Amino acid sequence: MPYLYVAPATFLFCLLMLFPMLTVLRYSLMDGAITKKDASFIGLQNYVTIFNDPVFWQSVGQTLYFTVMSVIFHLLIGLAFALLLNSQRVDPLIRSILRVLYILPWLFTAVIIAIIWRLLLDPNGVVNSILMSLHIIDFKVEWFSSTKTALHALTFANIWAGYPLYMVSLLAGLQGIPKDLYEAAGIDGANEFQKFRYITIPQLMPIIISIALLDFIWTMQVFPLVWMTTGGGPIYATEVLSTYTYKLAFSSYEFSRASASAIFILIISMGATYFYIKHQKAR
Repeated sequence: MPYLYVAPATFLFCLLMLFPMLTVLRYSLMDGAITKKDASFIGLQNYVTIFNDPVFWQSVGQTLYFTVMSVIFHLLIGLAFALLLNSQRVDPLIRSILRVLYILPWLFTAVIIAIIWRLLLDPNGVVNSILMSLHIIDFKVEWFSSTKTALHALTFANIWAGYPLYMVSLLAGLQGIPKDLYEAAGIDGANEFQKFRYITIPQLMPIIISIALLDFIWTMQVFPLVWMTTGGGPIYATEVLSTYTYKLAFSSYEFSRASASAIFILIISMGATYFYIKHQKAR
């Protein structure tokens, strides 16, 4: 009887997830998958081909930079805002207003976020106008069009879009910490920094680890924001694994090589998933 209960969910999982994954794996081991009527089996040759492509390794490095920097600053900004919203020193009305303002980026779709930041970071946009009025820069920077700034600008936009998840989760964690712990620490002579270091951080650590691992998995696969802002350019300056794979499949029609790249992304994501599941079991 229990197997009958889980059978519908298992069927849907196999149909919508397992079958496509196995299909992509099979394509990655073939020559000319989809484009050739009689595609032949060539083993790991597609993997060798993409591993010998310098653009692939450039996209790997840029993906890791984009992901790691996003996760770090999501955590720092989310924790800072959560502490602010949980502070009793801030007026309740102001905290309510700040909650609404801080969570706004979470309400926008990736397309809207891309449009907002393309307008803000346009050479004639608001950001350049403010920086020039403050005499920080003396020329109009092409944030998304320069190979020196494009990846950093893209990462900044993704950081702005993703920190509310951390803020909401950590705020819930802060509100769940017993007040008795802080009172006992105060009696023992602990200052605010010591309370933060020895009480707040250890109490939040399970949440931090869980959400950071999930964020790493999600950010590794970000596509709409990159595609709508830079498209992987200029000159591969913002090429990440998702755009690299997409271009192989739908621009070059190299579906076999694109499948090999997709399997590479899957392996990295599964590695992070393993640590996430291991952490959940440890809890």
